[in-house]
Amino acid sequence: MTDPDTSLGARPDAGAPVVRSVGVEAFEVPLDAPESDGTLTWDSTTLVVVTVRAGDEVGTGHTYAPRAAGLVVEDTLAGVVTGRDPFAVGAAWGAMARAVRNQGRRGPVSAAISAVDVALWDLKARLLGLSLVDLLGGFHDHVPAYGSGGFTNLSDADLAEQVGGWARAGLPAVKIKVGSDPEDDPRRVRLVREVVGDATGVFVDANGAYGRSQALRLAERFAEHDVRWFEEPVSSDDLDGLRLVRDGAPAGMDVAAGEYGWDVTHARDLLAHGAVDCLQADVTRVGGITGLLRVAALADAAGLELSAHCAPQLSAHAMTAVWHARHLEYFADHVRLDALAFDGVLEPRDGALRPDRSRPGHGLAVRWSDLAPYRVPLGGAA
Repeated sequence: MTDPDTSLGARPDAGAPVVRSVGVEAFEVPLDAPESDGTLTWDSTTLVVVTVRAGDEVGTGHTYAPRAAGLVVEDTLAGVVTGRDPFAVGAAWGAMARAVRNQGRRGPVSAAISAVDVALWDLKARLLGLSLVDLLGGFHDHVPAYGSGGFTNLSDADLAEQVGGWARAGLPAVKIKVGSDPEDDPRRVRLVREVVGDATGVFVDANGAYGRSQALRLAERFAEHDVRWFEEPVSSDDLDGLRLVRDGAPAGMDVAAGEYGWDVTHARDLLAHGAVDCLQADVTRVGGITGLLRVAALADAAGLELSAHCAPQLSAHAMTAVWHARHLEYFADHVRLDALAFDGVLEPRDGALRPDRSRPGHGLAVRWSDLAPYRVPLGGAA
């Protein structure tokens, strides 16, 4: 086994740039009104931003996670990454994975690794004067996007306005949340279909709210309105249940899951059980760009497509490197927060996000002054 102290990237050659600092801050941005899905209600979004410096460049990464993720960066990961070769991102990722052995690799810990990994990839690209697309050797120069939101507590008028806006903007599909009121869900889906018309895809996401037989029954009802995507009809931990729904769903309706995968093993298990028609991964949860590409390799081996969950600005870059990329989620909460937090934000064009290859890295610049009112301490009371 390779000694971690002498692995690639641990001791750069004399004169080569090294990672000289790792910083982290957290920001909690309130929503205009609470939002709900089939299993949860929330009233704010927390953004954890990581900065990594080497030479004259700064790389940034972020995750949408509790501020506890920032504490993991500060207490555990910063010391592991500082002093390393910024060009050896894989070695740094491996070192972080080893460092959190006793903490576990799920939840805020994996989100922390994700943010640092994205920052390291961004830093490497900036040091080389390349866009992330070019650094990653992308298969694609754009990724199709679908509008996502449709929260279960929206009024019919607000729901119609939201999905109608996405359709008018040219997004090829819209996704709404279901599961809070299963008996009313078919009516809401019918409303969405009437608003967006036949040319726009309609997706539903239950966030694991349904039971197995309930999900099968509702799949039939949703199919009446040409729903082609049924996300987490049952809990993503219920692999047998996902397989049951996948096998019993109407022809043409894909079952999807994977957004709560914190490492490659969850994706492996979903594929081994034949639980999904399309695999999902979240670049801000699954271990950053390095982690997402590991999941993508499994999808390639299984002959399935990969869809990116949320974080559209980062997903747009990472997914260009995924051979079997299907689409990314243009999630309402993150779209709103990204516009506040960053310059260089991509907007859909012809139904897709197209990274700007003239800008180094992922092209985002943090708007620190605009975020300042929302800064929260990493530990203790906000």
